[in-house]
Amino acid sequence: MVLSERIAAYDQFILDLDGCVWVGEEGTPGVAGAIDALRADGRRVAFATNDPRSADEDFVTKLWSIGVRASLGDVVTVGGATRYLLHERHSGRTAFVIGADSFRRHVAEAGLHVLNGTDLASRADVVAVAGTHGIDGDDLRLAMLALRRGADLVATSRDPVYPTAEGLAPGTGAIVAAVEYCSGATATIVGKPEVGLFETALDRLGEGETLVVGDRLDSDVAAAAAAGLDSALVLTGGTSV
Repeated sequence: MVLSERIAAYDQFILDLDGCVWVGEEGTPGVAGAIDALRADGRRVAFATNDPRSADEDFVTKLWSIGVRASLGDVVTVGGATRYLLHERHSGRTAFVIGADSFRRHVAEAGLHVLNGTDLASRADVVAVAGTHGIDGDDLRLAMLALRRGADLVATSRDPVYPTAEGLAPGTGAIVAAVEYCSGATATIVGKPEVGLFETALDRLGEGETLVVGDRLDSDVAAAAAAGLDSALVLTGGTSV
């Protein structure tokens, strides 16, 4: 595969995952061959995702399953970025977590004592929120009580939806909106459109002309603009015309 003149102008690429590299369990058409062609031409590739529902190693496994070679160092996840922020700002404090088991592990690994399932959950110092397939009214109630008592609210993103093989599904932002609405708190956002994921990716990639490729104007493209990077929008995920 010969790189186009526009693509050849870049030394390295930061690719979103959901809606860009894959949709559901399937790779987007031609993605493995395109990434192979970039690497064969000496271009560097990293991946940056707002998806908080899986462990870091699960993303690597999934990339291999669709024919894309990857290591943990190639993938920058919002779960890992949240772990870093919580460790820097809140280590040693208590937390109530809304999110998948893998996200709860990130919070614990940051040095916070997770109070989920205890009588003290509503008195946590920090409420950490990420997208999850399972949330109920009691989660919202406990988060609200902790926040109204002065807890800090940290969330992985405000993405309203994410793409699946069956169409769009509610994203982390839908949960964050509910928590903010009932508590009056405002979340600190870790993932895109904040620039932290891209800064980490650039640290790993090194210097060079960089192109960000993603499927959302309000996260991928907005984060690229905030970081001073060029971007390309694909129509395989959360954006259509």
